[in-house]
Amino acid sequence: MAPASPPARSAGAARPTAATRPRNRKQLIVDAAGRVFSERGYHKASMEEVAAGVGITATALYRHFPNKYALFAACAHLMVDGLVAALDEVPSEAPLTEVLTAVTRVTIAHRASGGVYRWEARYLEREDRRRLGTKFRRLVERVDEAVQRERPLPDERLRAMAALGAIGSITMHHTSIAQRRAEELLVASALRVAATDPAAGRTAARPVELPARPVPRTRRAEILAASVPLFARDGFANVTNGQIAEAVGLTPSALYRHYPGKIDILAAACLQAAGLLAQGAEQSLREVAADPHDAVVALAATYVAYSFEYTELNSVAEAELAGLPAELRRPVVLAQREHIAVWEQQLRLARPELDPRQARVLVHAGFGVVVEAGRRLRWRDGAEHREAVTALVVGALGL
Repeated sequence: MAPASPPARSAGAARPTAATRPRNRKQLIVDAAGRVFSERGYHKASMEEVAAGVGITATALYRHFPNKYALFAACAHLMVDGLVAALDEVPSEAPLTEVLTAVTRVTIAHRASGGVYRWEARYLEREDRRRLGTKFRRLVERVDEAVQRERPLPDERLRAMAALGAIGSITMHHTSIAQRRAEELLVASALRVAATDPAAGRTAARPVELPARPVPRTRRAEILAASVPLFARDGFANVTNGQIAEAVGLTPSALYRHYPGKIDILAAACLQAAGLLAQGAEQSLREVAADPHDAVVALAATYVAYSFEYTELNSVAEAELAGLPAELRRPVVLAQREHIAVWEQQLRLARPELDPRQARVLVHAGFGVVVEAGRRLRWRDGAEHREAVTALVVGALGL
């Protein structure tokens, strides 16, 4: 649709001046870009899309940012800068509730663009990653100081990271919920995480039995198995067909006998991740009694076990899903929604006071705990780590 023509100006009307332009245009650009990068991914987003979101031309956009990378780097730093600034305004001896509330308000305010920091930041250049890491460590240190004041434990900042994961989860889904209610839910969830002793987390009644790791028995399966570690390490857009072909001993042209294109390998990886998780959840629920509390704990333990067992596959599915075309993304999204619905149903049986949206927000908070706690533990697998993270997830859910 063509843009509407501007209204006619009489001969005596004043021409627009620079003073009529928004003084915070650069901030508006970064906000709009964050939304586009979060929804489309770094490589599929365009400067034209960002400019349209602000109501300016691409030429005007380049006056503020010389290229897409410069704009992307600004977006990646946006939320962390806001979080650090918000905590700088909180008194150093403030109670944990005040600290977490400040973090939550900034996170909710940047909900639409928060995915840039969480998944797309791997596309930053080394110096930008270093700067971003320094800022995030400062944020974690501040939260950990408040956590340790209220309940000191030698957990090496695991609870602080997990609490931030619960809060940051609001940027990774689109559940519609009032801002004030979201703030209440997330702060309460993060407080429960901070109060949980990971070392005492013997919440799983029995070891989790995950579906067997798929054994590549066909060339197509071999290609998929070889592609996932490459996608996880370098990002989908940075991996070439030549690298994939070399990993399985093929020529690049031979890949097309098995997959129409590289994007179809990514779609297969996302579907495999969803299928393994669904199988694991179904199996875990069959092994517990009808008690909803036990069912939720079983789901939590299964999700944690899956995340540690299939770290590369899960990270690829989570980070690269936005880059899939709509027709390839749709079955993955449907599978994810079905999995969330299982959690939501069991959590509402265990906590009848929750409505569907509240339960959904808390389920995602639990997922966020796994992401950040797993990162803190560097995804080093073992029963102790699985039990600790499961305990933190159960705390986030309010059980």
